Amino acid sequence: MDRRTAALVTGALAATLLSLAPQASAAPVPQPLSATAETRAAAHQAAAAPDTLATLSRFFSREGKVSLTAAQPRIEGDAIPVSYLSPDFVAGKAGAPVARLEFLASKAVASDGQQAALWTAKTGAGWQVVNIATGDDEFRYAQLGAAKLPGGTVFREPQIDAWYVAQGATVLPLDEDATRAVGARGTSLAAYRDRVTRAYGDKLPGSAYAEGGKAGGFAPTEAGALALAGSGAGSDTGVGVLPVAGVLVLGAVGAVGVRRVRRRAVRV
Repeated sequence: MDRRTAALVTGALAATLLSLAPQASAAPVPQPLSATAETRAAAHQAAAAPDTLATLSRFFSREGKVSLTAAQPRIEGDAIPVSYLSPDFVAGKAGAPVARLEFLASKAVASDGQQAALWTAKTGAGWQVVNIATGDDEFRYAQLGAAKLPGGTVFREPQIDAWYVAQGATVLPLDEDATRAVGARGTSLAAYRDRVTRAYGDKLPGSAYAEGGKAGGFAPTEAGALALAGSGAGSDTGVGVLPVAGVLVLGAVGAVGVRRVRRRAVRV
């Protein structure tokens, strides 16, 4: 799996992150309730807003790959739903689906071919882009999952940065991390539930793990780093380093425990 860079792009989200540390599990998760034509349109509108495009220009130009004025980012295609492993499924609640919708993703492309995923959710302030992540994972795995199991649910297990597709009683891996977890041929839904319950069942909201402030991936020592990033300090380039847990704010907060994935996060 490639490393990904992510940017926390809204002041509202930065304030939320600051309020979470170190007790990340207590915060609400901004989520679209469903991926309807209306929510997709709202997500696309937020992704294509002038302020968002200006932030994207800074994001794409942050390492000198393209100049700020030459980045000329554009939004390609419609917003797609992105689902993560459901804590209700991990907890064994009757009828709980394996995954829950976390956010909608829009693909951004720069003039030099760089790509990024805009994570959009409905927050207290309305529809907002709450994160930018480099690459095209969300879109690539959506296509791969549709090819492997047409009509299935593509989802990510953020604790190990693994992508799957599930349909009926079948769970198939879509990347190397998932293959290591369930094997190349996949597994049954029941066997997958057993595995994630063993791995994360004691880390759900309300557990000692969550109450200790670890369910969102934050530790007390990271609070200072979050405050530094939220203030815009920490770099003379205008890009402040955030702890990697910030990348997972949507999927991690109030969900099952999250380990550090192979990403780093920056504030644009």
